[in-house]
Amino acid sequence: ARTMTTPRERAHPHPVVDVLLREIADTGALGPQTRCAVIDLGDAAVTSAIRALEPAQLRTFSDSGFLSPVAESVDLPEVATGADLVVGLLPKSLAELDEIAAVVASSADERVTLMLADREKHLVRSMNDVLSRHFEDVRASRGARKSRVLVARRPRADVTVKYPACRRDAELELDVCAHGAVFAGNELDIGTRALLETLGALPGGLLRDARVPADITRAVDLGCGSGILAAILARSYPDAEVIATDRSWAACASAVATASANGLPNVRVLRADAGAGITDGSVDLVLCNPPFHDQREVDAGMANTMFASAGRMLRSGGVCLTVFNSHLRHRTFLERCVGPTEQLARTSKFTVTRSVVR
Repeated sequence: ARTMTTPRERAHPHPVVDVLLREIADTGALGPQTRCAVIDLGDAAVTSAIRALEPAQLRTFSDSGFLSPVAESVDLPEVATGADLVVGLLPKSLAELDEIAAVVASSADERVTLMLADREKHLVRSMNDVLSRHFEDVRASRGARKSRVLVARRPRADVTVKYPACRRDAELELDVCAHGAVFAGNELDIGTRALLETLGALPGGLLRDARVPADITRAVDLGCGSGILAAILARSYPDAEVIATDRSWAACASAVATASANGLPNVRVLRADAGAGITDGSVDLVLCNPPFHDQREVDAGMANTMFASAGRMLRSGGVCLTVFNSHLRHRTFLERCVGPTEQLARTSKFTVTRSVVR
């Protein structure tokens, strides 16, 4: 590791944040007049470190939201407006990186510097290529603590933000829209496909299976992603209220765009973790294709949190229809947190179940 220069005297405990602060200090990128923006995770580690350097202005964004309230938090389209310096953590997907870079290049000061850091094992050449679509100068910093920073400067003049990106899905007869951070983008992911095939919604995008309730007043797409399931619920039950909910800003913004593109006024989007804020016992039907990754880490418990939430919000007799990776064996938890559970379909990869609240 290089010898630190002022204003940094002690290493940050998080190696990726530390290497980012090293690059800021060694380049003199942040001073008392700097307008700074941060791309962060829920723990606000980067935001806290930058706040301590006392920039003239600070805005911050976390796609998954912050674990505790952060006064400087804004949505992605606003985070880089007028900024001189944008710093943060490299996202997992290239599409998310592409959207972040486009937002910065199109809305920040023309002299802006973008610095995004990660562990060296996660860096790939295609990240540089994505940044080069939006900036004239792209380089990697020297490594420290097995981490490195990608630095981009001089925004290209013709950059526009092309998100949400929309695509017509012929099988679903649905326009699907997605921001960069949404899993599978505007495609139909294979887990959702397995659920919809089981429920008779392919082709055509309408729920036809007899095991799906025929008459409901409120349904929830729990962990909505691009809003495909919410749109199918809204078309299948045009007189019902459909809530699309997710903790991700990108997912919620995508679900809004998908509902709008398909003319579905009965979809309401709620940004919340595991459906927080939906009244207990107020829902007739929940569709759920839960995630099992949190950034790059596998977290099988995320699905159980969502299943417990489904059990809480469903009324007596309400139904939860879900799909999950067969090796995770969530059925026991569904029995306990929702109610009697039957297997509707199973392959080596996916299991589809139906649970009914007692």
